[in-house]
Amino acid sequence: MTIRVVIVEDSPTMRAILMNRLGKEPDIEVVAAAANAAEGRQMIRELDPDVVTLDIEMPGMNGLDFLAKIMELRPTPVIIVSGSTQEGNEMTARALALGAVDCYAKSGGGHGLDDAGRLAGMIREAAKVQFTARAPQTRRVASEARGLLADRPALIAIGSSTGGVEALQTVLSGFPADCPPTLIVQHINARFAPAVARTLDQSCPPRIVVAEPDMPLKDGHVYLAPGDDRHLSLGGSSTLHCKLRAGAPVSGHLPSVDVLFESVAKTVGSRAVGILLTGMGADGAQGLLSMAQSGARTIAQDEATCTVFGMPRAAIHLGAARIVAPLGAIARHAFSKAA
Repeated sequence: MTIRVVIVEDSPTMRAILMNRLGKEPDIEVVAAAANAAEGRQMIRELDPDVVTLDIEMPGMNGLDFLAKIMELRPTPVIIVSGSTQEGNEMTARALALGAVDCYAKSGGGHGLDDAGRLAGMIREAAKVQFTARAPQTRRVASEARGLLADRPALIAIGSSTGGVEALQTVLSGFPADCPPTLIVQHINARFAPAVARTLDQSCPPRIVVAEPDMPLKDGHVYLAPGDDRHLSLGGSSTLHCKLRAGAPVSGHLPSVDVLFESVAKTVGSRAVGILLTGMGADGAQGLLSMAQSGARTIAQDEATCTVFGMPRAAIHLGAARIVAPLGAIARHAFSKAA
């Protein structure tokens, strides 16, 4: 099956680079290339592509506004093509929260025609995405969770991948401001991790930061893995803290959700909650099983609200998820054993 792609990019040079990179792939066809949002909208309407690559720093209608229109009117897998500026990083993080599937850095692979197949790989994964119902608003859930804190866990661990930034925004919007310490591994380019943390911090009640080595864990704080070549895990016993260590990929990822969940199972056990959200592959499934076997409450996002049902499906297949819930109900389940 050929994957049909529309490129929306205002730079003629970058359009040519992207088209050349994708032109090498026998299973990918660039069916159109647009110079702005207006052209892109027409091409998407007429050609109904499988995947769109979208530059977000464009004149006229910017990529964020265009992405919001796409997700509202014709949900399509979108890969953000971002520049290397700080503003570009912030906009990319906001785009991921709006529902973009992944982000591709223009600086990756230099300015030549070879990026080791990275963009093509992203497009193949994006083409597997099936959009379903949009996640509901969760302000009411945050109020409910605040009232359930008597049943609060000692720590919450969350894993997510494709579609995860949007899912995290929904889940964390349902957390109270004084939630238990929460650790997150989200598969994302390290360059965008600080901007993702800031974007989530602006829209969610808890304080959300990028994890640092030996950072002590505090109530009301959420710690996002930096996304670089280090695994995030839980350290300590009486005084819990973030551990960041270099290592080989686990379950195909660095950082790995499995590494985080395994450390939580060993350190906190039954006093923790594990949550596995949308994502490709199986990272986190085995770790969530370890958490369940240690007595922790374990939750997997249901198929109907996942962008990609890979990681939750693998956990459910192993019997690792004691609760399977739609995205909008996960925060409530995290704070109530009876939920």
